[in-house]
Amino acid sequence: MRPKADYAYLEHDGVLAFAHRGGDRRAPENTLAAFQDAVDQGYTYLETDVHASTDGVVYAFHDDDLQRMVGEPVAISTLTASQIDKLRVEGGHAIPRMADLFDAFPNAKFNIDAKAWPVVEPLCDLVQQMQTHERICIGSFSDGRIEKIVRRLGKVCHSLGPKGALRFRTAALVGRRVSFTAGAAQLPVRQAGVPMVTKASVAYAHKCGLQVHVWTINCESTMHELLDMGVDGLMTDDCALLKSVLVSRNLWGAGQ
Repeated sequence: MRPKADYAYLEHDGVLAFAHRGGDRRAPENTLAAFQDAVDQGYTYLETDVHASTDGVVYAFHDDDLQRMVGEPVAISTLTASQIDKLRVEGGHAIPRMADLFDAFPNAKFNIDAKAWPVVEPLCDLVQQMQTHERICIGSFSDGRIEKIVRRLGKVCHSLGPKGALRFRTAALVGRRVSFTAGAAQLPVRQAGVPMVTKASVAYAHKCGLQVHVWTINCESTMHELLDMGVDGLMTDDCALLKSVLVSRNLWGAGQ
């Protein structure tokens, strides 16, 4: 049974379906077109990553540099907002500002991965300015970045960082009950060959008051296996596939 949500962000009927970077099957990842396609399919949970320009504007972009998406071996954090606004990824898509995504999708909730330290303060300032506290869940591959953002923003949904995930998995293996301030454990199926998500670990997470969200799942059979384990959310690049799986199991929530 899913634990009672301590954060408004996590309150939802059905399984939480996350459009990972907006999905990439119909438009390039982390573009306005990708997010729009996910929303058009009925998604309200959108996962993205953020970096900041040198002048403190927050952008939805995954990589540290522009090589893969733009073809330029330049760190995005070394550019000004006006320079980033002129860039285009494949298909002529702009790199969207996070503020514009908040405005464009007022009913959406964003799972935000703070990718680097320079984005922490600008992201906090943006959330404070736009008052989107209840529309976000903060994640990162740095426990320190998560902790700093939470200290700045107060009671805001966040997931476990790498150290928190290790603490969770170790405690789950030995059956020791521990407490967490996070609302969710957002995990891969396996890490370094070690299973992170099992039926037992999901049950343990629920006892600890944590939801379990798994990334990034693009295989139909794996989606079914994880749902059979009782996970609370799935992140995918293939939004149409995940929706069809959830609909088939009557797990696609109203106003997903």
